[in-house]
Amino acid sequence: MLDRIILAPYYLTLKLRHFCYDHGIRKVSTCEVPTICVGNITAGGTGKTPHTEMILRTLLKSDDWAYEDLAVLSRGHRRASGGFQIVTRDGSVKEYGDEPLQIKKKFPGVTVAVDRHRVKGCDLLCHPEKLKTDKRARKCSDAEIAPADLIVLDDAFQYRALRAYFNIILVDYNRPTHKDKLLPFGRLRDLPERLGAADIIIVSKCPAFLEDEKKTEWAKVFGLEDFDPRTCKGTDRKGNEKILLFSTIWYSALSPIFEEADPRYAYSQKLILFSGIAKDTPLRMYLCDEHKIVKRFCFEDHHKYTKYDIRRIMNAVRENPTAVVATTEKDCQRILDLGNIPQELKVRLFQVPIEVGFLSEHEKEVFETSLLDALRCFKKDY
Repeated sequence: MLDRIILAPYYLTLKLRHFCYDHGIRKVSTCEVPTICVGNITAGGTGKTPHTEMILRTLLKSDDWAYEDLAVLSRGHRRASGGFQIVTRDGSVKEYGDEPLQIKKKFPGVTVAVDRHRVKGCDLLCHPEKLKTDKRARKCSDAEIAPADLIVLDDAFQYRALRAYFNIILVDYNRPTHKDKLLPFGRLRDLPERLGAADIIIVSKCPAFLEDEKKTEWAKVFGLEDFDPRTCKGTDRKGNEKILLFSTIWYSALSPIFEEADPRYAYSQKLILFSGIAKDTPLRMYLCDEHKIVKRFCFEDHHKYTKYDIRRIMNAVRENPTAVVATTEKDCQRILDLGNIPQELKVRLFQVPIEVGFLSEHEKEVFETSLLDALRCFKKDY
């Protein structure tokens, strides 16, 4: 009861904010090209970046978008640079943030940009000729990009000043919204009712298999009636049709971070794990199948590594000289930024590549068909 009293001002502030945007009191802009928002209502840990990568793969393999100019726009969490920036593969986490840099390295043909002002960022991606004169882009290191034909908005669901054409909202299987609370007593940064604005709801980080009965229970949690696991569709309280899907995480074999890495360490039975992510439980469960984790370092999400952190890891290495050292793809970007990594660590430091996929081929087909059909409708309308 006490938490509800304390959270009441926050709750009312969110209600008022959404009311103002929903009823035209505050301005809402749209983009001239289709925009796909990948977001959540929880603070971190739902897997937005790997789902963004999955969306890009879907678009790049489709006949409609494979030859178009795709772009990703992110806020660039905890970057030191300001304004609008085009992400380059040889850039740093300090300039762009870890996730945008990770996406750019995986998809070099996709334009990746960072800007807190999403409306302005979309405009600059659609009209790159403005980069030479716009104040927000005065420190942009790369102004030679093609106009975007489609923009994927990474973590923009709470940015109400821009209405995305298509909203994909993620909910962590291990943290149901109806059992959570608003920050700081829980992990919710937005109201659960905002899920009504989603075109597709994806329950992420699921077990590899879920019974249809369990999926129907999740649909009821989201207020979806008449949910049919065969169509993956249900009806919300306002009579709108919603698509509900379930995804899981796939980890791949350890991959070396540095050229000096000795591949034999990947087969070590002992492992030292460090990460700066919201929750490392799925990663630990995967690694425990092949390794015994002898030391684990947990840092806050988007942690900026220091020389002291490296010394702590090196102490663990000296205590376990045969152990491999593993971290995540996100953390890998930040470690590369740090520089001056001891050779003793370079030879045994590996990352664990991550990918997401749906629990069945049918769900994958529903996702791809729904997304691509919606984008075709955009082209017809415009």
